[in-house]
Amino acid sequence: MNEQTLNLRDIHLPEPISWWPLAPGWWILFVSLVVIITALYIAKKIYQSRQLSREITSELDDIKKEFAATQNKSQLAKALSILLRRACITYYPENNIAGLTGENWLEYLDATFASNKTQIKFQDPIGHILLDAPYLPDETALNYDDQALIQLCESWLGSAHKKMPKYLSSQAQKS
Repeated sequence: MNEQTLNLRDIHLPEPISWWPLAPGWWILFVSLVVIITALYIAKKIYQSRQLSREITSELDDIKKEFAATQNKSQLAKALSILLRRACITYYPENNIAGLTGENWLEYLDATFASNKTQIKFQDPIGHILLDAPYLPDETALNYDDQALIQLCESWLGSAHKKMPKYLSSQAQKS
């Protein structure tokens, strides 16, 4: 048979498939990738923010182990005072904390103490040990409740810190 005698139409191919709109599977893939990337970014930020807490806890544990071995109260108070000051400078970099001394320093520690469960304050006599200890020789005999000081510092370092009140912020800037 002859093709021209059958009177058949030529085969028409369908239009090529467009890449737009995307199939639902592609949308799910894109959304999943965005969610995964966002979750990884947030997890990284959380890990980095807790890194400081882990380092401070590790250093506090080292201080307690050294005190358990030596029973040197002067060295303990000096190490805790230095650790508190370093932690404050790191937690509150926008404030001029390094310049705070004396009662202003203790008042600052109490003001930023969010959850003081110990009922002991840094402005109590136990906290005053932290003012003089860094400047005393290691051989100096100090008479204070070492466990109360450790507990107070441990509580402050482990607590969620409050923002510094405005009046203390202005005192920090003047110092």
